[in-house]
Order: sequence, then C-alpha cells, then structure tokens
Amino acid sequence: QVQLVQSGGGLVQPGDSLRLSCAASGSISSINDMAWYRQAPGKERGLVARISRGGSINYVDSVKGRFTISRDNAKKTVYLQMNSLKPEDTAVYYCNANIVRAGVYYDINYWGKGTLVTVSS
Repeated sequence: QVQLVQSGGGLVQPGDSLRLSCAASGSISSINDMAWYRQAPGKERGLVARISRGGSINYVDSVKGRFTISRDNAKKTVYLQMNSLKPEDTAVYYCNANIVRAGVYYDINYWGKGTLVTVSS
C-alpha cells in the first residue's frame, strides 16, 4: 500500500524557520509531481509549492523568497524549507504526490495526513 508519511511542523515564533518532510513508501515505480498544500482555519486548501520529477518548481506568490521546495528521488522524499515564517503561514500543511505504483502504467494522486504549523508569538 502506497502512503505519504509527513514529519515536521509545530509551534514557532514569527521569523523562525521550519522544515517539513514527506516520504513515500510502498511498492512504487516512480513519482511524478510532488507538492505541498496548506489549509488555514476557515479557508480552502491551496497550493504552496510544486516540484516536478525533473526539478521544475513553482510557488504561490505569498511564499516566494521564503520557502524552498526540494526532493530526493532516491529517498522518495519531498521537503519544504520554510524561512521567515509569518503568522499568516499558520495552517495544516499537506504533502501531495502523483505516484506510479509498481506494475501500473498511470499515476495516482496521494495525500499525506497533514501536519499543523503554527506561527505565533
């Protein structure tokens, strides 16, 4: 069974840094796009950053210059380095990935369970 296991998150102060990790496990042939989404209280879930298998990256404007997404294909892991955190970054962060399972020729979209990031003084 394929799953995305997230780690990181927690309570930090404004200006602090935090790194989220998300590792894919199971019988996996390859992973296409990997991404981070977030959902703040009372708001819809939205894209934070996405990275393709080849390393192409895009960010939502509000995190450009502060957040960095990266991936380690050998470890089947995606990271989100978050610097200069602001209170408005407070949200549940979800990992997302398009995964091709072994023996299958199409990808399926998977979600992590989410991790809470709280930025508060």
